[in-house]
Amino acid sequence: MEFDFTWVLLGFPVAFTLGWLASRLDLRQLRIENRQAPKAYFKGLNFLLNEQQDQAIDAFIEAVQNDPDTSELHFALGNLFRRRGEYERAVRVHEHLMSRGDLTQPERDRAQHALALDFLKAGLLDRAESALRKLEGTPFAEEARLALLSIYERSRDWSNATEIAARLGSSSHGSFSTRQAHYLCEQASTYAAAGDTSKAISSLHEASAIAPASARPLIDLAKLLAQLGQPQDALNTLLQLGKTAPLGLPLAAGLLANIALSSGQQSAALDLLKASYAQIPSIDVIEAIVKLEKDPVTARRWYVQHLERQASLIAAGKWIAGEKHEDEHSHELVMRALDQATKPLMRYRCAACGFEATHHFWHCPGCQAWDSYPTRRIEEL
Repeated sequence: MEFDFTWVLLGFPVAFTLGWLASRLDLRQLRIENRQAPKAYFKGLNFLLNEQQDQAIDAFIEAVQNDPDTSELHFALGNLFRRRGEYERAVRVHEHLMSRGDLTQPERDRAQHALALDFLKAGLLDRAESALRKLEGTPFAEEARLALLSIYERSRDWSNATEIAARLGSSSHGSFSTRQAHYLCEQASTYAAAGDTSKAISSLHEASAIAPASARPLIDLAKLLAQLGQPQDALNTLLQLGKTAPLGLPLAAGLLANIALSSGQQSAALDLLKASYAQIPSIDVIEAIVKLEKDPVTARRWYVQHLERQASLIAAGKWIAGEKHEDEHSHELVMRALDQATKPLMRYRCAACGFEATHHFWHCPGCQAWDSYPTRRIEEL
């Protein structure tokens, strides 16, 4: 039986036609899908650039419905919800992403990080802590540790804060030794309040060893030793402060004067205070010197010397207060006006946020920065 090539010749046009029709149908369907998803996506992007977040969310929801497998759209939608303060919706979006089985490991880590940020912004610190802990060993580990450190500081969980600070210090984020010293000082304060002075002293010694140039451990230790009736040890601690952290001495000048008077060591304290004033002119140091000077005339002359060095309304008021006047009523009125004028100048001001306070803070209550308060008053800045 001979093969008829006529059928083959007839089959070629038919196969070509069917193939062409199939390709046209596929292309048409692809164009429809591509028109729907990207159009909604770019519409949302345009709304976002114009700061129209409500319209952007609607557009991204439409895009997600058209293309539910695209993780980037879910991330964009979740981040928008978080920015708007709709944390529950952001959590649902990111939890939905986490439940997907086809998600790659990098995308899963990213979704875990986004979920942790949702909890953090919502103030759910316990859930944020749990989510951030799961990021250990991922590309987001360093960011997670910084966020954990902030959580532990806000909740005053100093033991966990110390652990995280030690991990950060061993990475490329620089030294966290001063921060660790502050945490140990906070723990020492808790121990002292509970009556466990041995643990408090041990913590302060450890803090001083970790951050030798930090003033707080030595100042807190001197205060505690003075309270325990150990003036000589307290004085030696402040003498060490003058050597290792002289910039912090104005904060302890009054304490130093009181300890020196109670232990009969005015000479050593005066030498330290005068050396400190020569390096950093401070009204607190002058006040301590005046308290320790035996001769009242010599003592009051320090205010004049300070005025010769720099204009100071506080020093002028202190000097006038010690002058004798025939008209006592007028003198009282002048002193009342000076006291009112110098009160704002006696405050401390945070260098990071400008928060002012009547006493010095190691941890700013306004912006939560550490060591942001200079050791001198506003007038002296």
